[in-house]
Amino acid sequence: MKRKFISLLTTALLLTGTVLLPAAAEESTPLQELTLNEVAHSIFYAPQYAAIELGYFQEEGIELTLVNGFGADKTMTALLSGDADIGFMGSEASIYTYSGGAADAPVNFAQLTQRAGNFLVARQEMPDFEWSDLIGKDVLGGRKGGMPEMVFEYILMENGIEPSEVNIDQSIDFGSTAAAFSGGQGEFTVEFEPGATSLEQEGVGYVVASLGTDSGYVPYTAYCAKESFIQENPELIQGFTNALQKGMDYVNSHTPEEIAAVIAPQFPETDVETITAIVTRYYEQDTWKEDLIFEKESFELLQDILESAQELTERVPYEALVTTEFAEKAAKK
Repeated sequence: MKRKFISLLTTALLLTGTVLLPAAAEESTPLQELTLNEVAHSIFYAPQYAAIELGYFQEEGIELTLVNGFGADKTMTALLSGDADIGFMGSEASIYTYSGGAADAPVNFAQLTQRAGNFLVARQEMPDFEWSDLIGKDVLGGRKGGMPEMVFEYILMENGIEPSEVNIDQSIDFGSTAAAFSGGQGEFTVEFEPGATSLEQEGVGYVVASLGTDSGYVPYTAYCAKESFIQENPELIQGFTNALQKGMDYVNSHTPEEIAAVIAPQFPETDVETITAIVTRYYEQDTWKEDLIFEKESFELLQDILESAQELTERVPYEALVTTEFAEKAAKK
């Protein structure tokens, strides 16, 4: 029956003068341009860079432009203004935006990391470090209301320490704390990679604790887009999520050495050995999820952290700011 149908179709095409070109002769579909603004450019986000370097976005028909926002506040501003299609940052930014009454609030559709990605760096080696060692000390923290700072304070409180008992400097711009610490400011600093490893290599600091390990599983970073953009471009969001899932699958099935080799072009200023060391550090603390599904339990934990930091006066409905539709489909592919 199938062969007969094809034969009839061929005859009809010949009679009408229609020519059916072979697939190889057809023009390729142009890639759709998409701008992603990331909160920082860090090895912490290895699955994303693996997806870029391995061509997974192109496979999904996407020409991706990656922009470093240098902080969640700036990334959110770019998203709301339309300078970015997708924002990648801590989901607390979307909660603040929604609570502020935004009419077209960003919705989180994919979660990348499940651990905090920063480390506590001291000026000297402290093999027996305890969080109580920070009482009365000067610490270079993060921006008030941002995930690095809130997770840091959350850990302090989990260890029976009030943040007010520590002299936390929140005045230094995101990404500038390592340079400030290297220049002599603070007795401790909270650093992302490659900042933490760079300070160790300079001989001016030593990693004494992992905030990712000590805070537990926290929905640290996620991808979001304005609700209207998601509604108008569901196939584009799905393709983007599919590419990310492929990147996630890659890092979860390859060694730190292999991952480092793949993402190295994203960090030309860092040698492969250093990238491998950083990837290993994140790999061993179970940083990356197996899928991109932003679960309700994680969202509620995030709001617990916001409340403990006194940054949230009223909780936000999970359903208002999270959709799992795209991540669930990507996980099944």
